[in-house]
This record gives sequence, structure tokens and C-alpha cells, in this order.
Amino acid sequence: MTDTLDARTLMERLIEFPTVSRNSNLDLIGFVETYLKGHGITSTRIPDETGLKAALYAHVGPQVNGAVVLSGHTDVVPVDGQSWDTDPFRVVEKGDKLYGRGTCDMKGFDALSIWALVEAKKRGVTRPLQLALSYDEEVGCLGAPLMIDAMVASGMPQASAAIIGEPSMMKVVTGHKGGIGFDVSVHGFEVHSSLLHIGVNAIMFGAKLIDWCNKMNAENAAREPLDMDAGFVPPYTTLHVGMITGGTAHNITAKDCNFVITFRAVPGESGQMWVDKFKDKVAEVSAQMRAIHPDAGIDYEHKFAVPGLKPEMDGVAEELARQLTGDNAVNVVSYGTEAGQFQERGFSTVICGPGDIAQAHQANEYITIEQFKAGEAFMERLLDALA
Repeated sequence: MTDTLDARTLMERLIEFPTVSRNSNLDLIGFVETYLKGHGITSTRIPDETGLKAALYAHVGPQVNGAVVLSGHTDVVPVDGQSWDTDPFRVVEKGDKLYGRGTCDMKGFDALSIWALVEAKKRGVTRPLQLALSYDEEVGCLGAPLMIDAMVASGMPQASAAIIGEPSMMKVVTGHKGGIGFDVSVHGFEVHSSLLHIGVNAIMFGAKLIDWCNKMNAENAAREPLDMDAGFVPPYTTLHVGMITGGTAHNITAKDCNFVITFRAVPGESGQMWVDKFKDKVAEVSAQMRAIHPDAGIDYEHKFAVPGLKPEMDGVAEELARQLTGDNAVNVVSYGTEAGQFQERGFSTVICGPGDIAQAHQANEYITIEQFKAGEAFMERLLDALA
């Protein structure tokens, strides 16, 4: 029998694994597998196509439908270029805060979920509890779909509620925006800049696509939001370009320009509608470029597509989370999560987890001890409900 670790110790162990999205997470997954096995819990590993990353799920309790899923991601964002006062991959307590990469987003919740699963096994439950840990959430929620599909196809008893533990200050979040991302490559034609009229400047034509984003943002902001979108901040779909590279010299029309366009779409609008608008604009600008030189144009790759989370009518997950937290307010967020991916596969889903999203991705990321204890209390109440 493996020693039983408390939630705080489990978080400390998880933080020690530097599972930045560009790295493998297999050491962390192996630790969780071994720990669960030591408590008589069988888990299933779902590897990615490279074999360097994996998701994991597990089930505790009777083989009946109606389980509750506790879901989190195992990857964290980089610490490169950030000025940390402590070792980011070690939990350090200072005052009323626990510092470390992932304490807030979201290894704190992962640890609480692992603890709860082991406790459910020890105490016994009449309603099953399931654990789901993904990878590559931070680069576009890429790992969860394979994991969720595997859970559904496995024959494991169907869950009636999924709780995604992204930091929400233990508030019950029932809606979030969807996310769409495109890698854009603009291909120009090089000439001396004095002959601009016969060259195709990839940066300047790329700027037309970027300025289209500005125009769309202005139009979206000017429209009256739909009722289901009014609670978001801002209450409309936003388009954003945060990275750009290109060009060779100031006096050469740029041959290449590369950037990423991301969309955060409100639930009241179709993500596919924005994909179609984007493709139409790319075709328009490409045609202008090819009118000057046939080799010019724009290529793009669909980087990710994350569905939004839509508030449910009489949702089982919402009812459960509100009972456990006492939170009856309407809460929606503008950041994306894996919640929409669970929902679109038939799970009643909410977001509820400890910590403040404002601390996520920051240097000196932390979770307050009070919030971590609130997460522990939530898990205790959940275990009581399942028993």
C-alpha cells in the first residue's frame, strides 16, 4: 500500500514536474499512475501521436452511470523571460500564498482531484467519481478530445456531470467564449523598395488582414450583444494578433510575413461563421497579391478550435456545483477551457476551481492558502454527496 499523501503534498509533487507544454508530461503521468495503483485504482493512459505526452483517466466506485468527473490539465505555460523570486518548480509558502508554476493554473486542482479519488476509494461511494487529466491545454486544448473520446468509447460508466477545475475562485462558471486560432503565412515577391509597384510586400499585405481584425473588433463592439453574450467582458467576439515576424531589410519588399490570428467567439455566434469570414478575407487579399505577381499569396493552418461553453437549462453539473459551493450567481468568463469539449460530447459541464485567473501565467504565480483550503472543503462536500 502506498502512503496516502494529503492534497498539499500532492500539489508539491506535481509542481516539481516541469510540464511546460513544449516538454513531455510522461514523468508526471507515471507518478500519478503509480500513486493510484498503490491505492488499488487502475488508470488508463491515452498517449498522443508522438508518444511523448499522455492523458490519463480513472474510475472509482460502482459500475453504474451518473459519475462525477473531475478534470484538469497537466501542462503549464513557460517561465522563460519571467522574473521569479522563487524556484517556479517548487512550492514556496510566503505569507498567505503558495508560489509555483501551476499552483493556480491548475495543478492545485489536479492535486485536490487525485486526493479526492483516493479518498473515494478508501471511504466508499455509491455514486462513482472519475478523474481526467489532459495535456496541451495551454496550446489550444489539443489533448482533451482524444481523452474524452476514449473515456466514452471505453465502456466506463457514463458521467452525468463534469467539473473542470480552472481557477474561478470557487465560483460556478456556466459559460465561456470559444477559441479559434490560425497560423498565417504571407508570401510576397522581393524587389528593391524603389520598385514597390512591381513587388509584393508580404508585411504590407499582411497588414491588410491585421487591420481587418481591427475593423471587425470595432463592428462587434458597436453591436448590441445578445442576451446570452451580455455577461461576458467584453460582450462580443474579439480578434487578436499577438505575434508577427517578417522582412529582410528596410529597402527590400518583404518576401515573408508570419503571424497568428486568434478569435474569442461569444456563445451566441458560430465559430464556423468566423472561420468562413476569415477565409473570405484571406481569399480577397491573396487575389490582390496575385494580381501583381502569381507566386504571391497567403497560406494558413488551422491551429486550434475550442468550442465555447454554453449555459445549460437544468444542468446536472451546475446544480451539483451550486449545492457544493452555495454560489447562485451567474458567472461567465472570456478565457477558453476544455469545458466546451466535454459539453459537446454530451457531458453536463461547469467550471469550478480554486484560485484567481489573474494569477495564471504570471511570474510568481500563486494560489492563496485560503483558496486551496476552499478547494479542499469543496472536495470533502463532494465526497459526502457521493457517499
